[in-house]
Amino acid sequence: MIVIIFFWSGSALASDHLLYFEAQGIAGYSSQLHKMILYSMNPDAEMQKPSLGFDYLKRISSESGDFATLALQGRVALTEDINDEEEETIQNKYKLEPQVYNAYAKFKTPWTYLWIGHNRPAISLGSYFDSHGLILRTLAIQGFGYDRDWGVGFYRDFSWGDFAASATTGTGMPVYFKGNFMTAARISYGVLSQENFNIGLSFGYGDTLDTMGYELRNDEPQRMTLGGVDVAFLRDIFENRFDLLAGKWLGEDTFAVSDRVSANLDPEGLLKLEFQPTYWKFGEEGNYQLALCASSQVTSNLTVRLSYTYDRNADDNIFILQLYYYRPI
Repeated sequence: MIVIIFFWSGSALASDHLLYFEAQGIAGYSSQLHKMILYSMNPDAEMQKPSLGFDYLKRISSESGDFATLALQGRVALTEDINDEEEETIQNKYKLEPQVYNAYAKFKTPWTYLWIGHNRPAISLGSYFDSHGLILRTLAIQGFGYDRDWGVGFYRDFSWGDFAASATTGTGMPVYFKGNFMTAARISYGVLSQENFNIGLSFGYGDTLDTMGYELRNDEPQRMTLGGVDVAFLRDIFENRFDLLAGKWLGEDTFAVSDRVSANLDPEGLLKLEFQPTYWKFGEEGNYQLALCASSQVTSNLTVRLSYTYDRNADDNIFILQLYYYRPI
């Protein structure tokens, strides 16, 4: 469907587009593994890895104005290729993994904005806070939900806030049809771009699949009933983003909470320090992580980030250096 829309868009009465080149370098060290790593989270996860890609946006207009936007973002990532027999080996093997991140068409109607494709489910902080280029993770990227999912959704802005809903496959990056589905809705109060404040309530229900990156870890759909509260608050040089989810995820009782506190130390936003504690309990297992990140926008196209994360259960100290390059072409 998305491919058909992209070809059709070339015959629109008027259109314009943006094309960006994206390159990412990731290198780090894990004290628990006692080795260098080329990922920020997990070798099976889609984020963050050395990669090259593009980000394409196209606006479609007619004589009456804009009526659709198309988005396609893809990359080729260097991925550590491990299986159960190789996990303890010293020598690493790597493969190139094609990834499709954004892939959706968004239509403007008299009542709402409607999207179809691979986009953000309408639940929690990740439904509106795009952190795909960042090292610090939202709860969805941490594994409680999906940062992107295949399906349809809509949202509408009001003078007091916004409302969004989505119906997706409940698979994340890949697509499977095994009786799985996910529905979600979020309502919020406050316009962040005008009032520097937004608080949202969200709910998700479905039978979802356990995936990490493009790997299907369990082909049996598991029950999801999650409720969430998220808060974004901006004041002077400080930013605070709070996220909480509770209920059932993948059939297990779940509670997860994180709070990202940021300080913009440069008037133009060129230097930022961030601290984010995250705690979760999944079934009978609980864990917490403490993360620090310093980022500097060296040029208009290049951002350098250095982070430290402590994982209690793994007793792991993880240091990550990221070079993120993003420029129009």
